[in-house]
Amino acid sequence: MNNMDQDPDEIENDKAAQETEDEEPSESVDEGLDPLAEAQKEIDALKEQSLRAMAEVENTRRRMKKELVDAQKYAVSSFAKEILTVSDNFTRALEAVPEDVSGDETLKNLVTGVEAIERHLVATFEKFEIKKIDPLGLPFDPHFHRVMMEQEDLTQPVGTVLQVFQPGYMIHDRLLREAMVVVSKGGPVSHKIDQEA
Repeated sequence: MNNMDQDPDEIENDKAAQETEDEEPSESVDEGLDPLAEAQKEIDALKEQSLRAMAEVENTRRRMKKELVDAQKYAVSSFAKEILTVSDNFTRALEAVPEDVSGDETLKNLVTGVEAIERHLVATFEKFEIKKIDPLGLPFDPHFHRVMMEQEDLTQPVGTVLQVFQPGYMIHDRLLREAMVVVSKGGPVSHKIDQEA
């Protein structure tokens, strides 16, 4: 702004403000503050801040990479869980057919077709690393099995899986569906049963 356009009081205020600004650096020098030390402190603080920001970016990158890998591995989990019912129904259909179907050619062809479909479904599960858990004869594990009932059996150790109502499944290293089982009770205790699940 031009001095001629300004009010004389404004010119006085500007001059006073200018003098105050000119005096401030001399005060800091008078107080004994070293501008080089102050600058070094500021540089150190900025370095620390920069290192922390770079570490945070690296941690975020690693976390995102892990989440991406998990998303790729387990993306089909919900779909696979639903398809397990289809697999169970194929198994039930095959179990419902009488053992001797040699007299009925149509029924024999139907059974052959259902078996082929079930084999293809199992192969597809394996392709996506979906594995069946069949714990028959193994000790009960609450992380992979759900007890539907207990059965008295003095010949088997306590907690042994005697019957599998529905097999369980894993996808990669995660449980997709727990196995529904019948476990023994009343027999000898030969292994510790973890019921803390």
